[in-house]
Amino acid sequence: MSKDQYTKEDELNDALKNAETAEATENKEGNEKEEVLKEQAEPTTEELIKVEKDKYLRLFAEFENYKKRTTKERIDLFKTAGQEVMTVLLPVLDDFERALLHIDDDKEAEELRKGVLLIYQKLLKTLEQKGLTAIEVAQGDDFDPETHDAITQIPAPSDDLKGKIIDCVEKGYKLGDKIIRHPKVVVAQS
Repeated sequence: MSKDQYTKEDELNDALKNAETAEATENKEGNEKEEVLKEQAEPTTEELIKVEKDKYLRLFAEFENYKKRTTKERIDLFKTAGQEVMTVLLPVLDDFERALLHIDDDKEAEELRKGVLLIYQKLLKTLEQKGLTAIEVAQGDDFDPETHDAITQIPAPSDDLKGKIIDCVEKGYKLGDKIIRHPKVVVAQS
């Protein structure tokens, strides 16, 4: 063997050893970095407790909101439970009012008028006990589209009545705070 070949072999071996050492060092540094990242990524027990406590508080708040909402819905349901029955009885109430107006014209039917008036008052009192109230509408009131139902418009008799209610054709009623029938009104055109 020549001295040059031996040296080249040694150089290759040395280069190979240096490469293995550098690789081992890089692996060691990489492993250390991974361990540091793992330590940083793993939450501590206090952080876990904080996260779970936050989840618990959010769930508890959501449940409280659910309870309040269902309680409110239940109260509203009880307030308007008879709405359908009330709505069906409103035309009967209107018929009684019309009958009383026509009986007033006939002076001979005084006893009939008294009987119809008693029945009307009893029905009205019973419905009021269940929460039914009439919506008061007077001539000259401002027209409110959320409360009133305009069935027609007529030319305003005077400038101060423009956009105001001229006549109430059909009474409106509320059950509690909810309008179950809007009053039908005639409005003056502006």
